[in-house]
Amino acid sequence: MRTSINAVFLLIFTVFCSQTLNYFLVDAISRIRPGDQLNSTSYLLSEDGNFILKFFTIEETSQSYLGIQNTGDTSNRSVWIANPNIPISMNDSVVLEMDMTGSLKILSGENTIISVYDEAGTSNNNKTVAILQDSGNFVVVNEGADNLILWQSFDHPINTLVADMKLGFNLTTRQNWTLTSWLSSYIPAPGAFTLSLERTQDSRQLVIHRRGELYWTSGPWDGQGFQFAPALNDPANLFHHNMSLITTTDGMYFSCRTVGSKLSMLELTPGGQIVDAATNRVISPYNNFCYGYASDNGCTTSVLPKCRRNKDEFKLKISAYFVHGTINSDDNSSLSLSDCMERCWNDCNCFGFTTNSKDTGCTTWTGDKNYRTLDSAPTGNKYVLVSAKSSKGRAWIWIVVSLSVVLVMLLLGFLCCLRVRIHKREEMERLQGECRQMLTESDSFNNVNETERTAREPHDLKFFSFSSIVAATNDFSKENKIGEGGFGPVYKGKLLDGREIAVKRLSRSSGQGLVEFKNELILISKLQHTNLVRVLGCCIHEEEKMLIYEYMPNKSLDFFLFAQDKKELLDWQKRFNIIEGVAQGLLYLHKYSRMRVIHRDLKASNVLLDENMNPKIADFGMARIFKQNEIEAVTKRVVGTYGYMSPEYAMEGTFSVKSDVFSFGVLILEIVTGRRNSSFYNFDDSQLNLVGYAWELWKDRAALELKDPALGDSCDVKQLLRSVHVGLLCVQESAMDRPIMSEVISMLNNETMPLPAPKRPAFFTGRRTLDANSSETKSTGNPVNNLNVSVNDLTISDVEAR
Repeated sequence: MRTSINAVFLLIFTVFCSQTLNYFLVDAISRIRPGDQLNSTSYLLSEDGNFILKFFTIEETSQSYLGIQNTGDTSNRSVWIANPNIPISMNDSVVLEMDMTGSLKILSGENTIISVYDEAGTSNNNKTVAILQDSGNFVVVNEGADNLILWQSFDHPINTLVADMKLGFNLTTRQNWTLTSWLSSYIPAPGAFTLSLERTQDSRQLVIHRRGELYWTSGPWDGQGFQFAPALNDPANLFHHNMSLITTTDGMYFSCRTVGSKLSMLELTPGGQIVDAATNRVISPYNNFCYGYASDNGCTTSVLPKCRRNKDEFKLKISAYFVHGTINSDDNSSLSLSDCMERCWNDCNCFGFTTNSKDTGCTTWTGDKNYRTLDSAPTGNKYVLVSAKSSKGRAWIWIVVSLSVVLVMLLLGFLCCLRVRIHKREEMERLQGECRQMLTESDSFNNVNETERTAREPHDLKFFSFSSIVAATNDFSKENKIGEGGFGPVYKGKLLDGREIAVKRLSRSSGQGLVEFKNELILISKLQHTNLVRVLGCCIHEEEKMLIYEYMPNKSLDFFLFAQDKKELLDWQKRFNIIEGVAQGLLYLHKYSRMRVIHRDLKASNVLLDENMNPKIADFGMARIFKQNEIEAVTKRVVGTYGYMSPEYAMEGTFSVKSDVFSFGVLILEIVTGRRNSSFYNFDDSQLNLVGYAWELWKDRAALELKDPALGDSCDVKQLLRSVHVGLLCVQESAMDRPIMSEVISMLNNETMPLPAPKRPAFFTGRRTLDANSSETKSTGNPVNNLNVSVNDLTISDVEAR
């Protein structure tokens, strides 16, 4: 009897569960094919059931969106939204449809609200299908091409980073994965904050920008985590994270997965904070706002308003009521909470603020700071300025302690300065001795008086007295200053015999030190070529270190090339002569000098022009010497100007003669166009630098559009196009594909010589200095002259930042 009752009960329970399951799954679909629709009552479910794609409505605004949600998240927050900028009024006619061309669109009746993906014109549209993957990635794939992904939501992130998503960039595809905060808790339109992965010099870190300005940094990646986001990788926490930061030749990206929870999501909030969805815990920054005095939590330090002090901050007060004060209201719906904070923080009369309805717009209070909190009155929540309190009581003890600490620190500082000064003096005396010995041992040098030295051959190196340089430059007057570089200022001088000179004076704050000074002096003294700047000698006096050059009356190439009122002085024949002259100088460095030299910093500001506009390569502070049997070297300390550096050097630290060839190719394109490589060009809705723009025009057979308008109609079009062709051959991404300088000269001068088709160049879209303090070794494992060179930017004209 009991067995029969149990069987009946089991049958009833099975039928009930089956009906219930059918009830919940009746409107669920697994994929969308051409002709299918997803309406307001149906949804797309991932195979494991963790993610759902559906139309949802935000009750506070009555606006609807198509979004992806994690079924295990009770807060129903969306990890991705298809139409954050275009809210829709939900009705039965709104659908997500894939039409017969493979396009995926949100429709209201016959009207297209937004195109999620447009596949029109592509073959095999009948094989196109949209799927919500178990990772939460909504993808459009071609089942007829081994499930080739045609589009994916992971490439269009909103404000949430889920497991398997990337945060970073790809230089080849020009894909940039960046999170953007909501405008407010109820409005998913782009807000004030963005979270991205950036590389600065040799560090990689997460960065939050507010309205384009730097707001917060995570600190450098140490292989396991970030300095100012310790909660991400704290294994003591119940829910910690497995993080990875991958660097490739194409770019780099960061990914993160929560351990111990299915809610593996990091959210960038409208207030600019990173929050862990598993615990709703703030990862960083810890405070609601970043102020201008705190940098120990990753907030960037800025200038404090004159009326604010360290530790001043806004605190949220429940049911705050201001007794006095003027109310200022701004209903601008594009203003967020952070905008209200900044507005009040910079207004010395403001002491409180709040947002209006829907968390947008601003209301501020100015005047009297007096306020109360009334628990019984619905006065609302407001952010109130809380000023730092000055410490009182037993102040004399702190004064005595402070004075004692100051005196001790002053004494220690004096002793340290004395020790450093003695060390510098010893180092300077050693350098003077080495330079004197080097000059004395040269075949052309004798320790004679100044008059006899100046009468010698022009290529003889001389050790100038400090008094003679002071007299030549009129005591380094402002009138004699002709340039400023990373090394320091450059002055024009005139010796007693009437010769004009250029004096390169090492600045005490310069990144170039004693090693670079000696390196350039040794190198340039052994190099003699008509297209290399000639060094006359040096001057060392106490802490002063100077190199003396022949004076170039026409300054540097960039002085003419990039100035609208001077570039017309460079007609095409002069420009082609400059290209050929620089090529001859590089060929001498690479092949015909006593040693093989890699310049490593060839650019327009390092090409000087004599009175006849003949080019001379300058600035050998970062040059490297190769033995004749050596082909390339590897360094962990990358120096140079970003934009002129070859990709293998910038990304891997590998440099060779092909590195100079790449820089020369960029220089050719700059000479032809009269524009810097760092200039940006709009091309097919993309921003390209000069190299990328030249490549696109070359592919379209429109390379003549690169011609500098200042050239007019007087240039040799065939020669100009050949120069562009050679320039593109020099900037090819692979070093093996680039020609050597002897081949470059043949290509430029032999018009009948057939040229190979250039391959895709390396694209760069920015410029920065790359420099890291570490040793430098060649491929053979031997140190390169035991030199450890820092970045400098010598120029005898305008300063060009790195």
